[in-house]
Amino acid sequence: MEARKAEAEDRTNAGAPPGIEERINLLNKRLARYVPPRETWTPAEEALFKPIDLYRVPVDEAQAMQLKAIKYTFTRHYAHNDFYHRLCDMRGITPDDLRTYDDLDIIPLIPDLTFKQHPSGADFAHWIANIYTGDLPTVVPLDITSNPTFDDVINAYNAAGLLVAYSSGTSGRHTVIPRDMRTYLTTQYSVGKQVCAMSDEIFADHTLLTMPRPTDGNLWIAKVLAHIYDMFSDLHYAMDYTISADLTLKAMTESERQGGSPASFEERMRRTAEIATKWLERYEKTTDSIRLEGAPFFIAKLMDTLEREGKHFEFGERGTIRTGGGWKISEDTRIPHADFRRRVEEVLGIPEARCHDVYAMIEITGIITTCPEGHYYHLPYTWVKPLVLDKSLMPVGYGESGRFAFLDSLAGSYPGFIITGDQVRMLEHCPACDRPGPVLEPEIQRAPSVEMRGCAEEVRRILAQDYVEAKK
Repeated sequence: MEARKAEAEDRTNAGAPPGIEERINLLNKRLARYVPPRETWTPAEEALFKPIDLYRVPVDEAQAMQLKAIKYTFTRHYAHNDFYHRLCDMRGITPDDLRTYDDLDIIPLIPDLTFKQHPSGADFAHWIANIYTGDLPTVVPLDITSNPTFDDVINAYNAAGLLVAYSSGTSGRHTVIPRDMRTYLTTQYSVGKQVCAMSDEIFADHTLLTMPRPTDGNLWIAKVLAHIYDMFSDLHYAMDYTISADLTLKAMTESERQGGSPASFEERMRRTAEIATKWLERYEKTTDSIRLEGAPFFIAKLMDTLEREGKHFEFGERGTIRTGGGWKISEDTRIPHADFRRRVEEVLGIPEARCHDVYAMIEITGIITTCPEGHYYHLPYTWVKPLVLDKSLMPVGYGESGRFAFLDSLAGSYPGFIITGDQVRMLEHCPACDRPGPVLEPEIQRAPSVEMRGCAEEVRRILAQDYVEAKK
């Protein structure tokens, strides 16, 4: 038995090139507290922790991991999440139906809108209990006479041992995801491991983030990066203010209504750019390696400022840029990826191969990061099964455009079998590098929402029915 396990592990890690193991070993040392004891690993956790290079696992081996991991997690949600169990009953699907890899396609998916359909006030507690898989910890009730904010409500759950976070869009509704602490720590580790598998930036001497600190609010984009305090040396933040739920929605919805950003937002961006400029100048004449991480729109604005001031840098191979969060610089203007990378090389002197972008969302465990060779988005295909759906929400083949969906086996505290609102094209292999797993083409757009209405309404009615029954 032990010999067979060792042989399987050797095959899983056979494709890992030189250098990857050193980076992963350093990651494992720095993020040791994020990894549960090996004897307690679930099949989903094994699919994350076992491979050295997540992007070079043989496809058949990865699919075997997916089947085992996703069936395990599906069974957990089916048994311990009343809302999801009821949805499965409506579709006539049980864990016994998942026998082969292709059977995974019949797992009931839920729309990402589900996580926006939450009520306010006291009813929020019932909603989150329905979404959450397992038993919620006891939450100390808030004094409603004090008119608690949305962040106050979220903080009450987090004080009880959960990690509840949100992201926002122009709809004016937060997307809310509850995670138990094990899922949260595993998510952070997965982000770090994906970064290390694709680049050498863990060795950077200095890191600057142009994003909120994890302690400054409950935005997922900040919470998911809490591990970087442990992962990177000499970490600094260029933002010096708290991002509340109200501030997030105000920024998003005012920008949508007015066709631009509020004056307060522009002032904050100016201050952040000033801090980032001084940080770049500090290391310009040294031999130290640096990494700058932030949203593309901010780094584009930073480069605008640098050019207006006649400043250019030559960081070369000792510089790394990592972006994430979307490619809009205004409501009607997107930054072409290739143009952005060329401009980074012109203004900061950092080669295009050292510009990495992340496609991610609050609902998924991990990230989808680009490769340096061709800047295609590589999927974490050992624990996630990616899908592309047509207008009837049926899976289509490689090379066809459709709505992105995924089966995320590491999402243990909520059903991570989700239809997103994004239009993508998935390829079986990367055209630019030799990593064997599937990729998404670089240009990702928001999809029309009309075909989601029936699916979203079905889920809404199940949640509403649960609520009515609970009130009886």
